[in-house]
Amino acid sequence: MFIEKDDLGSVIYSYQIEDITEGDDNLVAQACAAAIEEAKSYLTPNIKTKQSFDGRLLYDVEAIFSAEGTDRNSLILQHCATLAKWHLVTLCNADVIYEQAKDRYDRAIDWFTKIAKGTINLTGLPQLTISPDTETAEAFYSGSRTKFIHE
Repeated sequence: MFIEKDDLGSVIYSYQIEDITEGDDNLVAQACAAAIEEAKSYLTPNIKTKQSFDGRLLYDVEAIFSAEGTDRNSLILQHCATLAKWHLVTLCNADVIYEQAKDRYDRAIDWFTKIAKGTINLTGLPQLTISPDTETAEAFYSGSRTKFIHE
């Protein structure tokens, strides 16, 4: 997996993890898996819309999240750890400042949103080269609103 229990040490103390999960490493694995899926959902381009082909960078999500050890992008790893911490804290906030965890979670989501919109770019990440074609992109629709009638 891209992120594991040992990687959470940068965002939450190990004794806090033990208090929250009561030693159940399956809960930690579930939180890490949820964090990875959440991060992937922001970075995966929707090739069914023309919006994905507006010039923003499209990242190779599978290559990013299949990296291991020191090959992993440290910034994405840090934000994924924050997301995993949030998923653990929702179980119980034993000795964890809830507002601080929520604030950091919101900042991580905001960062992933900016990456997805192309507001910020990470040049070190593997990128996709997909061209819009008629099979993957939906047709452009135009029209107007229905007529407004005062009565």
